[in-house]
Amino acid sequence: MTEFWIKAGQLLLSLSILVTLHELGHFIPARLFGTRVKKFYLFFDFLFPLPNVMNFSLFKIKRGETEYGIGWFPMGGYVQIDGMVDESMDTEALKQEPKPWEFRSKPAWQRLIIMVGGVVVNLILGFLIYSMVLFSWGEEKLPIANMSYGVTVDSSMAVYGFQNGDKILEVGDAKYFSQIGMEIMVNETRNIKIERDGAVQEIMLPEEANLELVDKGTKRLFAIRFPFAIDTVMPDGNALKAGLLRDDVIVSVSGSPTPDAATGIMAIRSHKGKTIDLVVVRNGAEMKLNAEVSEEGQIGFRVKPMQEFLETETYTYGFFESIPAGFKKTGEKLGGYISSMKLVFTKEGASQIGGFGAIGGMFSPTWDWHSFWSMTAFLSLILAFMNILPIPALDGGHVIFLLYEIVTGRKPGDKFMEYTQTVGMVLLLALLVFANGNDIIRLFK
Repeated sequence: MTEFWIKAGQLLLSLSILVTLHELGHFIPARLFGTRVKKFYLFFDFLFPLPNVMNFSLFKIKRGETEYGIGWFPMGGYVQIDGMVDESMDTEALKQEPKPWEFRSKPAWQRLIIMVGGVVVNLILGFLIYSMVLFSWGEEKLPIANMSYGVTVDSSMAVYGFQNGDKILEVGDAKYFSQIGMEIMVNETRNIKIERDGAVQEIMLPEEANLELVDKGTKRLFAIRFPFAIDTVMPDGNALKAGLLRDDVIVSVSGSPTPDAATGIMAIRSHKGKTIDLVVVRNGAEMKLNAEVSEEGQIGFRVKPMQEFLETETYTYGFFESIPAGFKKTGEKLGGYISSMKLVFTKEGASQIGGFGAIGGMFSPTWDWHSFWSMTAFLSLILAFMNILPIPALDGGHVIFLLYEIVTGRKPGDKFMEYTQTVGMVLLLALLVFANGNDIIRLFK
């Protein structure tokens, strides 16, 4: 349960940062162009996307013409700009003649800047966070050539002929372990060269293997393989009570071999709330111990990190070096995400669309600032891309109509904008139900 709340806390904090800054991207140019803003809200003060259902705020305060508040529905946020049809669906102003301070009275180019402001902020934010993450922590990568213990294979990849302990030698243009998934899932690399028992061989994946993997909900094709050795025994934990010591190597859990850390961790988690038998190698000799597994699937020790056994490449960046490196990483992450979107438009990909549960599951089970900021940067890029899609009710939908107005000189009517906003809200509601419905379905599989 602790893991759930840690992930939920990270998700809430990340969304709060991203949504607030996204809405500032709309708010600031609106005010610079003399447009009045009625509301600036983090989260929605109604049951999104139903603007007249369950209307209340957790907090609100009025400063000047604008009401600032925190809504009760933690999905996103909004700025309510005078003379604009937005998420609040407040159309009262449209029944009167346009006022000079209203959105609809401003030149098209000003309205365009106001609408793209949120997306621009999210792109810049993702870039800045990635730059500062690289500056603060650097970047560590594991070359495929250094994976001397091979890989642990997901069951979805085992059906194609892969075995635990296989050493991956070549997967398309991948140089590092982190690039293997992209090569197979997005670039559709089918020919994979491996080493098994000292012999080099090739495995050919079938056509549309990536779609089969998506349909199965495969989240990790391979895990890095290294010994299941203990780094730190927690004080007053079950591992200490069982007699486990630093440098012990666990080779078996209740009769199941644990040749690597990933397999070992999963084996322990599969015995939540039970007593397990452990076979441990200590100073070259085997010994047997018993340990109680908590309801969270842990016995109270930290595993020796991969770096103790495998040679990684670590890159450090000075402040000015981190800026172009952050720009490059932003391009790689955004490009990879856009490329992977083609899978969404397949039956298999659609079934794997996730809601809040899926997003929360992407965060670390422990509060790790490096992981948190890296994930927040990635979500910022996703938020930018999703918002610029040409769908009514999203920023991209407004942008399309504004570009039409700039090119043709004809402004879409207020009623037309009201109808398209309604259609967009219905589409977003359907997507929200579908995505979170997938999360619920996965819980019972």
